[in-house]
Amino acid sequence: MSATSTASEVLPTTNLRQRNTANGTSKLVVSEEGKEADRRLDRHEDFEFGGPLGVLAIMTGFPILMYYLWICLWFYDGKLVYPDSVDDIKPFLWRMWGHIAKDASPNWYAWKVYSGNFFFQLFIAWVLPGYQQEGLPVPSLNYKTLMYNCNALVCLYTTLITAATLHYYNIFRLTEIIDNYGHLMSVSMIYGFGVSLITYLYAVLTGTAIRMSGNFFYDYFMGACLNPRLGTIDLKMWAEVRIPWVIVFFLSVSGACKQYETLGYVTPNMAFMILATGLYLNACAKGEECIPQTWDMFHEKWGFMVIFWNFSGVPFSYVYSVVYMASHDPSKYQFSTAGYVFIYTLLCTAYFIWDTAMAQKSHFKMQTQGITTFRKTFPQLPWNVVKNPTFIQTAHGNRLLTSGWWAYSRKPNYVADWTMSLTWGAIIGTATIIPYFYSMFFITVLLHRCTRDFERCSRKYGKDWDAIAKSSNTIYPWNILIGVLLKRLVISLFP
Repeated sequence: MSATSTASEVLPTTNLRQRNTANGTSKLVVSEEGKEADRRLDRHEDFEFGGPLGVLAIMTGFPILMYYLWICLWFYDGKLVYPDSVDDIKPFLWRMWGHIAKDASPNWYAWKVYSGNFFFQLFIAWVLPGYQQEGLPVPSLNYKTLMYNCNALVCLYTTLITAATLHYYNIFRLTEIIDNYGHLMSVSMIYGFGVSLITYLYAVLTGTAIRMSGNFFYDYFMGACLNPRLGTIDLKMWAEVRIPWVIVFFLSVSGACKQYETLGYVTPNMAFMILATGLYLNACAKGEECIPQTWDMFHEKWGFMVIFWNFSGVPFSYVYSVVYMASHDPSKYQFSTAGYVFIYTLLCTAYFIWDTAMAQKSHFKMQTQGITTFRKTFPQLPWNVVKNPTFIQTAHGNRLLTSGWWAYSRKPNYVADWTMSLTWGAIIGTATIIPYFYSMFFITVLLHRCTRDFERCSRKYGKDWDAIAKSSNTIYPWNILIGVLLKRLVISLFP
C-alpha cells in the first residue's frame, strides 16, 4: 500500500512511520466526532440475521442440524439420509428421534463430565495467577478500560496434567468421551440455552442491558450484557477460550485413544487432528492477552449467539472428522505420503499466518494505548510485531493498521483461519462430506461477519474507511497464493 490517509489529507507512508514512532507510547484519544459515532454504535438501529424470525429459525434449526449430522456420521456411514417417500416422512422422523432418545439423551455420565469440566475451568480461572492485560476503552463505560486476568495458559497446563493423571489411574478414561458424543452434545445444548437465559435476565433485572431492540427473541439471541463478570473472571473471554477449544482438543485425543485401543496405533489422520486442535487451543491460551483488543470483547454482547456457539456449536460441529475416524476403518480415509506431507504443511503455513496476523493487529492496538512490552509465551512466532508500522489516523481517533499481513488483505486472519478449517474436513478425503461442514459453515459466518465489520467500520470511520477499502481492493499475490495452495490440496488428496 503506497499511501495512507487521515481525515483531511493523504500522507506518504514514510511520514506516517515517523509519526507513529514519535507517538508510539501515546494514549489513544477519541475525538468528539468519534464519540458521536460510538454513541450511534451503542444504539440499536437495525435488525441482523433476519430479525426476530431469523434468529428464532437459527435457534431452532441449528440444534436439529447438529443432531442430524451426528446421526448420519455415527449410524449411516456418513451418508446424508432422508425419507424414501412421502409416506416415509413420519417413520423417518421417528427413526431420527429414536437415535437421539437412545444415544443422545442427557444422561448422568454426560452431566457429570460436561459439568465437571465446566466448573473445573471456572474454578482454576478464579484461583490461578495470570497476566494482567488492559482492554480497550469501552464507550458505554465512559471510555473506562477493564483489566483482564489472562491465565488461560496455566489453566491449560493444569487441565492437561489433570486429564493425563485421571486417565493413567483409570479414574476417568479419555476414550469414553468420543463414545458418549451424543449424550455430551445434548447436555452442552442445555447449558447453551440455560446460561443464555440466565445472563439475559440478569442484565435486564440489574439495569445493565445495552443496545436492546425490545423484542425478546432477538435480544435473547444477540445478548443483553456487554461485560459479564464473575469476580475477576470475564465470562465472555473465559467462555471463548476455556470451554470450546478444550472440548474440541479432548474429543480429538479421545478419538486417538479409541484408535489405539482398537487398532494398536493412531492413524496420521487422527494425529493431524490432535495437532490441529492442539495448535488452536494453545494459540488461544498463549495469546489470551490479545483477546481484550478484539471486537468480540469490545463490542459483541454475550447472548445466545456467542454462548451457545462456545458451549455447544464449536465443540460438537467442528470435529466431525474425528467422529468419523473413531467409528470407521482407516482404509476409508488413507492418503498417499505426498498427501500427508502437503496437508500437514498447509495446516502449519495457515496457522503461522493466522497466529502472526492476529498478534500483529492486537500488538498494534496495544501500542496505541501506550503498551510497548508484550507477553512472551510459547511459541512466539517471528513477525508477530510489526516494527515501525504504517497506519491510517482516523478522524475518530483510532488508527487502522496498514502494514504486516494487513498490507495485503483487510482480513488476513480470516483467510488463514478458513484454510485451517478446510484441512480439518479434508483430512478424511472424500469418505463423507459431513466433516466439511465446519469449513462450509465457517465461510458463511466469515462472509457475514465481514459484512457486519465493514458496515460498522464505515459507520465508525467514515471517509477513512472508504480510503482503506479502496486501496485494498487490488488482488494481491497473497490471494493468488491461497488459490494455488487449495488447488494443490485437492490434487494431492484426490489424485
